[in-house]
Amino acid sequence: MFKKICSTFFILLFVFSISSFSQKKHTFEIKNGDFVYDGKPVRIISGEMHYPRIPHQYWRHRMQMLKAMGLNAVATYVFWNIHEPEPGKWDFTGDKNLAEYIKIAGEEGLMVILRPGPYVCAEWEFGGYPWWLQNVEGLELRRDNEQFLKYTQLYINRLYKEVGNLQITKGGPIVMVQAENEFGSYVSQRKDIPLEEHRRYNAKIVQQLKDAGFDVPSFTSDGSWLFEGGAVPGALPTANGESNIENLKKAVDKYNGGQGPYMVAEFYPGWLAHWLEPHPQISATSIARQTEKYLQNNVSINYYMVHGGTNFGFTSGANYDKKHDIQPDLTSYDYDAPISEAGWVTPKYDSLRNVIKKYVNYSLPKVPAAIPVIEIPSIKLDKIAALDGLNSKVVENNKPMTFEQLNQGYGYVLYKKHFNQPINGTLEINGLRDYATVYANDEKVGELNRYFNKYSIDVEIPFNSTLEILVENMGRINYGSEIVHNTKGIISPVVINGMEIEGDWQMYQIPMDEAPDFSKMQQSSVYSNTESIAKRLLGAPALYKGTFNLTETGDTFLDMEDWGKGIVFINGKNIGRYWHVGPQQTLYIPGVWLKKGQNEIVIFEQQHDKHHTEVRTTKVPVLTNLKLPQ
Repeated sequence: MFKKICSTFFILLFVFSISSFSQKKHTFEIKNGDFVYDGKPVRIISGEMHYPRIPHQYWRHRMQMLKAMGLNAVATYVFWNIHEPEPGKWDFTGDKNLAEYIKIAGEEGLMVILRPGPYVCAEWEFGGYPWWLQNVEGLELRRDNEQFLKYTQLYINRLYKEVGNLQITKGGPIVMVQAENEFGSYVSQRKDIPLEEHRRYNAKIVQQLKDAGFDVPSFTSDGSWLFEGGAVPGALPTANGESNIENLKKAVDKYNGGQGPYMVAEFYPGWLAHWLEPHPQISATSIARQTEKYLQNNVSINYYMVHGGTNFGFTSGANYDKKHDIQPDLTSYDYDAPISEAGWVTPKYDSLRNVIKKYVNYSLPKVPAAIPVIEIPSIKLDKIAALDGLNSKVVENNKPMTFEQLNQGYGYVLYKKHFNQPINGTLEINGLRDYATVYANDEKVGELNRYFNKYSIDVEIPFNSTLEILVENMGRINYGSEIVHNTKGIISPVVINGMEIEGDWQMYQIPMDEAPDFSKMQQSSVYSNTESIAKRLLGAPALYKGTFNLTETGDTFLDMEDWGKGIVFINGKNIGRYWHVGPQQTLYIPGVWLKKGQNEIVIFEQQHDKHHTEVRTTKVPVLTNLKLPQ
């Protein structure tokens, strides 16, 4: 009996020893002006890559692409709004499984830099904030505000529960956590808020992270000229977009006790793109030269973005400038990055790989093969439906209501108002957010567009007729002081000839949070897609449906150049917005969202100025074909 006990004990001891060895903890710290990994100085060569912009089935492939480029780390923002779509309702599954993403990075030998915000910018809807925060009474975003900080702490605590054990201090790959994001920029934009309050708020976010249990080194990231507002004692300041090494070191030294390490937390090998504007292009040569300059001077870097991916669904955000009240971001987040939207090697990738391998003491693995690509010559669209077949929820009110008042985050709202008497003149909606198609007596009048600051149009509404205004949320602003003004829909009075139109407004809610199911629609509004039916529906928003069979699957790009404006669902997945103005003319379809056998496509076409009977895919994306309206 004693022998059996001893034997069992030694077996357990052996298993424990093997387990302990296999889970050997590493260390990471900032010490004596260096990043120190397992007691040795290390230079971070990182790439930014965002988990919800990539199907989770492709995460490992993309991580291997980073490793083969020569990187030793991956950085990612955390997007609060996808994890808490409703107050207290959390989702960390599928493409939102952040813990799995981090684990894969560790398995592929990459350190992880976590950037939880709570504000992230990222050309992402509302900069990562949940839209419903705007419905919380007394809440003020990004301020030392009790209500706001209550929700940020709940978010940070829940995030820690999900990924806290993946810090390097617990045996995981997370080596650093960012506090807030580009806060110095916001300080410079919100001079109406005292600097002391800005600093209090920023320090409280740092403390919330620590209180939750994040104990790896923290850092901030700002332009080097914005450290005064963004730097926080105890967090390493890093400089975004700083190409001048002397300026970088001078700024960091000033706010970090006269020493490094020196890091550019956002080094831009490409740039963001908006609808209606040329897609920015940055040369591979200039990025390779700047990379070599950093590496020669022992500067750590994080390429933003190394791989951009896609703003699937309604996740794209928006900017603005002096000429445009909104600049909505494209569905594609290709970013002209070293790794393309579909995960392909680019000339920029090859150039950077050749530079990096000269400065690292490890060998670079072979570049993984690209995901297979297919082409579908024709997808027949055999069904067409009018919008009124959707069985939309209808809310009535004396005045138009915003999306937020309707408790709707995204998609569309159709505003209707019946007139017993005729009325003609100029329709004004100064509070349009963001794009509207206007109909009078079932005829299309025209479009209003916040990008062009076009908020008025002439209308002629006959006796006993209805005014209809289909409003699209094109993405909440994600950067700048206007982020605090982000309600959607019609947020001001509707005016005709200077007279406010009140009474008996109907709001038809069309969130498009799921693919429209033609079998559940009002069948009186669903038709076979014939020329005669389509001609009757032209000018009004319509839904098209088709099925197609595949014998093999692979990535592909849906060609929407001949269409107007709308969104597309593939097998129930919203693959994003299209708009004929460009520069994006194709939509990326990940092969893992297709299947052998029958597949389904549903297209919501808002403008519907042309009848369509089919759609096709191509093997090559079109992201730079700008077609400005006449």
